[in-house]
Amino acid sequence: MSNGYRIEKDSMGELKVPLDALYAAQTQRAIENFPVSGLPMPASFIRAVALIKQCAAEVNQELGLLDPLLAAAIQSAAQDIVEGRYLDHFPIDVFQTGSGTSTNMNANEVIATLASRESGQPISPNDHVNMGQSSNDTMPTAIHLSAALACKNTLLPALDTLADAIETRSRELIAVVKTGRTHLMDAMPITFGQELQAWASQIRHGIDRIEATLPRIHRLAQGGTAVGTGINAHPEFAERIAKSLSHKTGLKLLPNRSFFESLSAQDAAVELSGQLKTIAVSLMKISNDLRWMNSGPLCGLAEIQLPALQPGSSIMPGKVNPVIPEAVAMVAAQVIGNDATITIAGQSGAFQLNVMLPVIAYNLLQSIELIANASKLLAQKAILGFEVQHENLERSLAMNPILVTALNPVIGYLKAADIAKKAFSTQRPIIEVALEMTTLKREALERLLDPSRLTAGGLQGD
Repeated sequence: MSNGYRIEKDSMGELKVPLDALYAAQTQRAIENFPVSGLPMPASFIRAVALIKQCAAEVNQELGLLDPLLAAAIQSAAQDIVEGRYLDHFPIDVFQTGSGTSTNMNANEVIATLASRESGQPISPNDHVNMGQSSNDTMPTAIHLSAALACKNTLLPALDTLADAIETRSRELIAVVKTGRTHLMDAMPITFGQELQAWASQIRHGIDRIEATLPRIHRLAQGGTAVGTGINAHPEFAERIAKSLSHKTGLKLLPNRSFFESLSAQDAAVELSGQLKTIAVSLMKISNDLRWMNSGPLCGLAEIQLPALQPGSSIMPGKVNPVIPEAVAMVAAQVIGNDATITIAGQSGAFQLNVMLPVIAYNLLQSIELIANASKLLAQKAILGFEVQHENLERSLAMNPILVTALNPVIGYLKAADIAKKAFSTQRPIIEVALEMTTLKREALERLLDPSRLTAGGLQGD
């Protein structure tokens, strides 16, 4: 050892490793080989790998393959990582070997070091920590496991929070009538509640889509080892580790029906990413609607006022911008881009192994985290806090020439169009122009043109 380094050896020879590093030679080689982005693998992914190592040690002990002392030490070391300790000893770049072997060995080496210290016995990263496993089944399993946990613990609760917030405001505003818009042009009236019901339905469908995909995410590659045949793993290993992981996580995890599929393809991850992209599209639509509604305050729609959270300009005093919808729209753009990366990566299954596993893991987990965080922000700092500008809504409604549509069955489309044109050109209410251009009485026109009556309907049963 010299200058703060120690000498470690692997099958390729010797090299220097930082003196205080818990990892060993293979991790150091990866650090030197992949100085690409400075982006390490997500902490949630590393914790999932550690959880797999913990359960593998438990199962291998049960099967009589691993000494109980060594198994206990491995499980204890892995638990430290599961709880978030020693994550700074996982520095390998996302853009590394496509199988994720470097990250798998990083985990094996760190756990072996910690377990050796605890037990006082030499514990091998390969022979003991990696027993019955390969990077080729551990990394796909970690993708599924970390994504499933993130969906259960973070994403689905956040989406539910957002849907609840929208539904709360929808009930509050169900009788508030406003001008509807198609093509960004004035259309027939709608209630604020109805408009928000559409948003809530989008988010609820997003939840349904995630839940429909999760059963395939809950199918694990672990047990397939190198190419899907299960070489060097006990015949009961796959079933037992899925059961152990299920017990520790509360998830309903099972071995994949075909290990050959789960190693060579990442279709379930691509599917989940596609569902996340759909939710991102929903969030973009909702965010843009909020931005349009909030536009103004003098020269825009000014239908609502979003909470004022921060000054909006470094040069224009008093300007306040819709910062939360803007942030959420950027999240949506990032998730859509992540999905494109995952789609390309999913195509990179060459024969028996997908070779873009780390970038799939990184982008999938980032998308889940971004949507979860953005959904909570949108609910708490935009949806629940916006104020309706009732006077502006009523003024626009009174001048809306499209209300004349309600007269079509009585006076015909062409006559109604003439009334709409005159009302718009003279900037007068429809009812006043209709009194002049038809034989209908005011009472009948007030009934036919009542905006509240025109908003009836729109919801269907299941």
